[in-house]
Amino acid sequence: MSQQADARTQPVGLFLHLAAERRVEFQAACGNQFGRLFVAEDAAQAAHILAHEQVDLLVIDLDRFDRSLDRAALEELVRSRKGAPVLLVCPFDAAGWLSDLMACGPVDYAIGPIADAALTQRIGAPGANADARSDALRGVREGVLRAVAGIDDIAELAPGICAVLAAWPGVVHAAMFTASESGDVTLAAQHSPAGIDIERAGRGFPGFSAAASGELVLLDAPEKAGDPELAVALHDMGAAMVAAAPIPSRGPGAPQGSISLMFAQPRQLSPDSLAALAELAQLAGLGLRMAGMARDTELLLARVTSLATTDALTGVANRRHGEALLEQEIKRARRYKTPLALIGFDVDHFKAINDRYGHPTGDAVLRILADAVRAALRGSDLLARSGGDEFQIVAAHTSAIDGLKVAEKIRMEIEATVFPGCDRLTISLAVAQAGEEESADSLMQRVAAALKRAKRAGRNCVELAMQ
Repeated sequence: MSQQADARTQPVGLFLHLAAERRVEFQAACGNQFGRLFVAEDAAQAAHILAHEQVDLLVIDLDRFDRSLDRAALEELVRSRKGAPVLLVCPFDAAGWLSDLMACGPVDYAIGPIADAALTQRIGAPGANADARSDALRGVREGVLRAVAGIDDIAELAPGICAVLAAWPGVVHAAMFTASESGDVTLAAQHSPAGIDIERAGRGFPGFSAAASGELVLLDAPEKAGDPELAVALHDMGAAMVAAAPIPSRGPGAPQGSISLMFAQPRQLSPDSLAALAELAQLAGLGLRMAGMARDTELLLARVTSLATTDALTGVANRRHGEALLEQEIKRARRYKTPLALIGFDVDHFKAINDRYGHPTGDAVLRILADAVRAALRGSDLLARSGGDEFQIVAAHTSAIDGLKVAEKIRMEIEATVFPGCDRLTISLAVAQAGEEESADSLMQRVAAALKRAKRAGRNCVELAMQ
């Protein structure tokens, strides 16, 4: 189970990996770095060795470990070291392990897959190129906080966050990805002082992977991704390393997206840097949720407004909204000295239709009627249902003569319309032009009086209101 070296001054090591083949490979490649090298097949065996042997360096190869199953055991293993050296060999697409285990004690790490020669070098020089720029990271965090607090539109949120992330020391490109409820991941925004565009990097880019898998991705060499096209694209863009953190969801479920950082030079991110990256992803998630809440509030407000101003049966303006708009248009016409007409109409013998064919047919008649009238109106005209089978049309910039023409067009349109379930029907209409100082109530009363005259005249006709 152990190897002995001639030199007693060499350190004692312990290598943990689930696969026997990998343990043998490590012994062959790195065994000469240790005076004695123990190997363990699981966390329990490693804990037993640590309890009975003085181990100078614990090496944990995280390949094949499952975070959901093995996390607690490995965290306890790191805690048991009480600050003694630990080297993690972490797969590039499962870098969430680093944050987990760094929280349990000081650890060094190397990103896999890693060549034996490079791993041997890391064992001989732990902590090389460690990144620790706390002041700069605090500035990035504060910038993201400002971006999140000041923007409630996702179209502006993502570019704002990316612009701040690009200030991370050594970063040449920052991007933000969002995931839909169906799991589709899209590039929401990107920012690069060097003018880099990652569109051509393809779906293998770490930002897509982090958003889809929910795992922190830390690619410290493009070749490690196992995607030659991606490696070439990253090299062409001047990227030696990419870090991508998933944006957590509000609860159980897939991530909301991810943020990614491209570095011109590879570096080992310190615990503070990894924690900052995870926190920035959480802040981005907070921003997405705030933008979503703002969007939902706008939709709810629009829905409430629609319910308050729209007739539920026909979909046209209801009486209250119609009268409010009439008041508004009268004031506008008075201010700009433009004509305004009000057209009122109702269905001839509508009670007989309900009595003969039933109220469901009567409701269908009103819906078809409203649709036909709307189709015949101009864009500036407003149709409102004032009650029962009664409707009004507010016609801005319209004189009495032009109002008569509009009314006659509508009368002919309805006369030619087919109403399934009942005989053809007709409507009676009345038109009035607003006086210079006339109120809305007075105008509506004149239209109502003219409509009664149209009924007495035999229906299916247009009557002009008296001044």
